[in-house]
Amino acid sequence: MTLIARVTDGLPLAEGLDDGRDLPDSDMYKQQVKALFKNLSRGQNDASRMSVETGPYVFHYIIEGRVCYLTMCDRSYPKKLAFQYLEDLKNEFERVNGPNIETAARPYAFIKFDTFIQKTKKLYQDTRTQRNIAKLNDELYEVHQIMTRNVQEVLGVGEKLDQVSEMSSRLTSESRIYADKAKDLNRQALIRKWAPVAIVFGVVFLLFWVKNKLW
Repeated sequence: MTLIARVTDGLPLAEGLDDGRDLPDSDMYKQQVKALFKNLSRGQNDASRMSVETGPYVFHYIIEGRVCYLTMCDRSYPKKLAFQYLEDLKNEFERVNGPNIETAARPYAFIKFDTFIQKTKKLYQDTRTQRNIAKLNDELYEVHQIMTRNVQEVLGVGEKLDQVSEMSSRLTSESRIYADKAKDLNRQALIRKWAPVAIVFGVVFLLFWVKNKLW
C-alpha cells in the first residue's frame, strides 16, 4: 500500500490504484492511514520519518515539503529499502508536481502518478536483486535512528486530544448556559426587589392624576 497526502490538511494526492485490494482487513488499514494523516495535519507527530507497527505490517512514512509519502510493508521487509523507495517517490513527485501541490483542491489530483508508483514498486519488491542488495549495503543511507512506534500509541494521542477538545467544547457550552441562567436569576431578583416600589409609585401617581381630574 502506497499513499501520498498533503500534511497541512490531510488531502490525499496520489496512491497506487491497486493498493490493498487483496489485503485482508484492507479497510481497517486504510482507516488507520486516514487517522494517521489527520494526526499529522494537526501537527501531533513531529518526526519527519517514522515507522508505525500495525499487526503483521509496518507503515513507513517520510514528510518533505508539507507532503507525506507513506507505504505499508510486511514487518520482514527491510526498513532501509522501504525508506529508499519512499525517497524515490518523493524526488519524482516533487519534480513533476511540486508547483501544484499547494493549490490542489480535490482528492487524488495527481492520480496519474500511479504509473511511477507501480514502476518503482516493482524495482523494490524483490529484495534479492543485485540493485536492492547494493542499496542495503549502502552505508551512506542509515535508518537506525528512525523511530518505530505502535499504531495504537500513535493514534491514541489523537483520540485523547479529540476527547480533551470535546470536553472543552462541552464545558464552554455549559458555562454559557449557566451564565444565561445567572442573568435570568439576577433579572428576576431585581424584579422582585423593585416591583413593589414600582407598584407603590404607580398607585400614588394614579391617585394624583385622579385627584387633579376631579378638581
